[in-house]
Amino acid sequence: MVIGDRYELDDLPLGQGGMGAVYGGHDRHLDRRVAVKFLRLPGGQDEELERRFIREARILARLEHPGAPVLYDFGTYEQRLFQVMQFIEGVTVADLLGEHGPLPVPWAAAIVAQACAVLTAAHKLSICHRDLKPTNLMLCPDGSVKVLDFGLAMLREGETRQFTRIGQILGTPAYMSPEQIQSGIAGPESDLYALGCVLHEMLTGRQLFTGPTEYAVFDKQVKARPPRVPNVPAALDRLIAELLEKQPENRPADACELYERLQPFAVDLPTLPGFLNPPSLPSPGRMYARMVGRVGKQ
Repeated sequence: MVIGDRYELDDLPLGQGGMGAVYGGHDRHLDRRVAVKFLRLPGGQDEELERRFIREARILARLEHPGAPVLYDFGTYEQRLFQVMQFIEGVTVADLLGEHGPLPVPWAAAIVAQACAVLTAAHKLSICHRDLKPTNLMLCPDGSVKVLDFGLAMLREGETRQFTRIGQILGTPAYMSPEQIQSGIAGPESDLYALGCVLHEMLTGRQLFTGPTEYAVFDKQVKARPPRVPNVPAALDRLIAELLEKQPENRPADACELYERLQPFAVDLPTLPGFLNPPSLPSPGRMYARMVGRVGKQ
């Protein structure tokens, strides 16, 4: 399929998300690899989904940071909205956990610190991501981390209404802050809570809160005391506990503070069994290279 006599799409999608499918493609005009995201409309027109899709495009256009995908184009093809974005090679943190299990402290701290750099820029622009999770954090060949999928992101200025659908709380239960669940309204502190859930999972190899239903997980996010992380420095354990505080005002002040507090732990990267020796800088690039090598041999 070719869109607008320009973007030639691969036959199969790279992945499916809550709002649509993402295809790899080729930009004939500029001769480069791109990713094309189509809005999913299973039951015909859906004004709320369309608003979210347009909002995501505007946010990506506004957020100019090396840790976020670049939006190249936006339009309509056969009455379906689409985005054309930078094609990012990499593996997600979810892939990494599935391959290796719990990560050493320096690896986990380096990954979350890079995500904090993106959030610092986003929050300064009044952008809240609201759906941070392991599948939305991607490691690239150079060791950098990309924050993906701004489909639930919100521009806080002028968007104070609750962003929910009838009978549904939008987000991923295992990474949603108590205030998102209780009020449907999220701020920068909610993104920090989600990063706390991700950091806890990277260090333990398990989701922080699980349950037989979404509502069981919601209940734990609001009421349950998070288990401490074993075998990590006491200062890091305290930081994770702060990130997972039920009241937003008890969490770190902002993503910049979190970045600074993670830096001491993102050094002295160890060699992981079965992986290449790590670089001297706090970057997960060698781990990425080893994982890609394994995938290529399958």
